[in-house]
Amino acid sequence: AHYLDKLIGPYPQEAEVYRNRSPIHHTDQLTCPVIFFQGLEDKVVPPNQARAMVTALREKNIPVALLEFADEGHGFRKSENIKAALDTEYAFYANIFSLAPDGDLPKVPFVE
Repeated sequence: AHYLDKLIGPYPQEAEVYRNRSPIHHTDQLTCPVIFFQGLEDKVVPPNQARAMVTALREKNIPVALLEFADEGHGFRKSENIKAALDTEYAFYANIFSLAPDGDLPKVPFVE
């Protein structure tokens, strides 16, 4: 659909722009915990890209979590997945900032 051609430019002519905007090439600048929510049917940001970011952050000993959804693409559509993502994001913040919220929170899927 040439979606990226409109956002960034045609590839490979704009390869340098793609590289400059790609997070995997800037992990040296990351220092804070990150959580990724990944649709396994995502064709815009394929799962292997999220997993590469997770690996890069783990190698830097940065706390990182990954929650994958088998039945989602880019942008979640199912209400139960949206709720799970929001609940897990809240639990992630509670964990990182040592908060003690009321109620049960889901387990954060930190990558060891």
